[in-house]
Formats: sequence, structure tokens, C-alpha cells
Amino acid sequence: MKIVSITKNKKAYFDYEVLETFEAWIKLLGHEVKSIRNWYVNLKWAYISGVSWTLKIKSMHITPWKALPNKESIEPKRERDIFLHKKTIAKLISKQKESWLSIIPLELYFKWSLIKLKVWLCKWRKKHDKRNLLKERTLNKEAKIVASKYI
Repeated sequence: MKIVSITKNKKAYFDYEVLETFEAWIKLLGHEVKSIRNWYVNLKWAYISGVSWTLKIKSMHITPWKALPNKESIEPKRERDIFLHKKTIAKLISKQKESWLSIIPLELYFKWSLIKLKVWLCKWRKKHDKRNLLKERTLNKEAKIVASKYI
């Protein structure tokens, strides 16, 4: 199985704590697929909202493909449908409403020739948790540097 990462939401790794991950499909138009294949996509501020048995990804920016004649009429941040099993969608929507969890797109990647999306069910990290995470990362880096000197 060949998996090639297109883009990652790096800010999500720092801002959220992961509870569950899912693999989903996205409903895309032809010119959006061409733009994604040329890596003209950004997930930085993207999020997923659930509305009555459907999930939609919002504010995922896909730059219009260069060869299009009317680029002005295309919305780069339009809502796009996400496809998952009905049970999974119901579970995500109920958990999002009852316990204030977020559904965040983490990574867009090719799996064989298909474009897939890795979706997180996650909890927002508080400021003190982020500080502790930064401390742990710096300590790990320093430990690796010290260990590499003695090897």
C-alpha cells in the first residue's frame, strides 16, 4: 500500500489532544483534484462540522488550478462533503455535541491513487498543557543531544 502525504495540519498537533482517528473521503470537483495533485492545498485553519447525518469540511483552502479560464468564479474555501460510515458520523456528531470535542482534519494524502483525509476527534489543549508539552519536547531534544555526544 503506497501512502504519500500531501499536506498536514501541523498546528493541530500542538493545539489538540487526540482521542480517535478516522480515514475519510472528500467530495471534490475536477479542478480541485488537479490542484491537490500539484500540492496547492492548505489545511491550517480547517475544521469539520456535523449537520444532520453529514459532515462538512470548512475553510480548507484549495488554490484554483492555473489553466482554468474563469478563476474568479471559484471559491477556494467552499464547504466540501466528507464521506464516512453512518454509524461513525452519528458517533462523531453526538460526541461533538455532548462533550465539547472538536473534529479536525489532520492530514490529506494519496492512498494508491485516491485522495483521503485523516480526521481527528480531539480535545482542545489548555495553555498549561501546551507549556508542559513544550518542556517535554525541549528535554527530549537535549537528552538526544547529550546521548549522541557519548555514543
